[in-house]
Amino acid sequence: MKSYIVGVGMTKFEKPESRDWRYPDMAKEAGAAALADAGIPYELVQQVPVGYCFQPSTAGQRAVYELGLTGVPVYNVSNNCATGSTALMMARQFVAGGLSDCVLALGFEQMRKGALGGGTDGGDFAASPVARHYGIMAAAHGFERTPPTAQIFGNAAREHMERHGTTERQLAAVAAKNHRHSAANPYAQFREVYEVDEILADKAVHRPLTRLQCSPTSDGAAAAVVVSERFVVAHGLHDRAVEIAGQAMATDTAESFASGSCVDVVGTPMSRSAARRAFEASGLGIEDVDVVELHDCFSINELLTYEALGMCPDGGSGRLVESGATTYGGRWVVNPSGGLISKGHPLGATGLAQAAELTWQLRGEAGPRQVPGARTGLAHNIGLGGAAVVTVLRKG
Repeated sequence: MKSYIVGVGMTKFEKPESRDWRYPDMAKEAGAAALADAGIPYELVQQVPVGYCFQPSTAGQRAVYELGLTGVPVYNVSNNCATGSTALMMARQFVAGGLSDCVLALGFEQMRKGALGGGTDGGDFAASPVARHYGIMAAAHGFERTPPTAQIFGNAAREHMERHGTTERQLAAVAAKNHRHSAANPYAQFREVYEVDEILADKAVHRPLTRLQCSPTSDGAAAAVVVSERFVVAHGLHDRAVEIAGQAMATDTAESFASGSCVDVVGTPMSRSAARRAFEASGLGIEDVDVVELHDCFSINELLTYEALGMCPDGGSGRLVESGATTYGGRWVVNPSGGLISKGHPLGATGLAQAAELTWQLRGEAGPRQVPGARTGLAHNIGLGGAAVVTVLRKG
């Protein structure tokens, strides 16, 4: 069965501890906005997958109870940075499988200031879900006293530069583009515009990555209402409906670790696999896509994702961004929201915020950041540890 997004909502993404709210407040704001966008009451929702990483068990129920006490099933979802898109995928599966006609996918995060750690459990590295990933990195590059996530992606950047001649200016061009895009997004955590030279001159986090090339910790929430075709017809929602034309999740395989390369360890094989299967399911290809929201947790990951999605050959991503092909006036507009780097990255909300941005784009409701004539969009959300979700959206 076909599935459609008919309502989306999100909060403004905020610097942690900068706003007086708690996760139930942000979840209520985003969930209520999505329901209002769809024009339906919460009482029509039949199931609710809720994504988050840093709140306690059954925080999903605590958040959803702010929308209503209808007794529907609530599922607490955690899949690292891919949590929001995992909640969206569960919603789609409930609808596509004929189990429900109306599902609310919700994601939120209330985070602490500062860089994310390495995922260790009480300091026990062997128990970390990413122990194998960091072990591969350490064997190839050693382990430096820099933030672990920036370190593993920074080392991927070093490898890409050594193999393909990618330059620091090309990496910085990703961040400059996304900061420029976010200036038109009222939901973005950062709205300042930075030039390439300013980005290169910023504080080093793990060379070649500077602070302005790294996504921040953030507070915020996002939500999407996913429904069946018969629900669309019954409630007259054709104008609001954006079809989930294809979607796939991939996790690490032997290929992720066999090469000993950080490029593979951070998820390039997962992204490539998920993209291939999402395109197959939709009957579309990257050449049919107009607008992309992808997981630029660090500038290098945007370049790696260009290659994984088939936007350019392996090694060609630096030249692609430098050419202007991934901004307004180019072949695709990538991260019109500002992406994770500038919009922000509350882990549980990120995938659903991508879906919200693309839904607005495909409906022609994105205001000053509207991609002209956009009818097909792609969301890419990845979590180290690992999961990659690729979603192809289409407006009929």
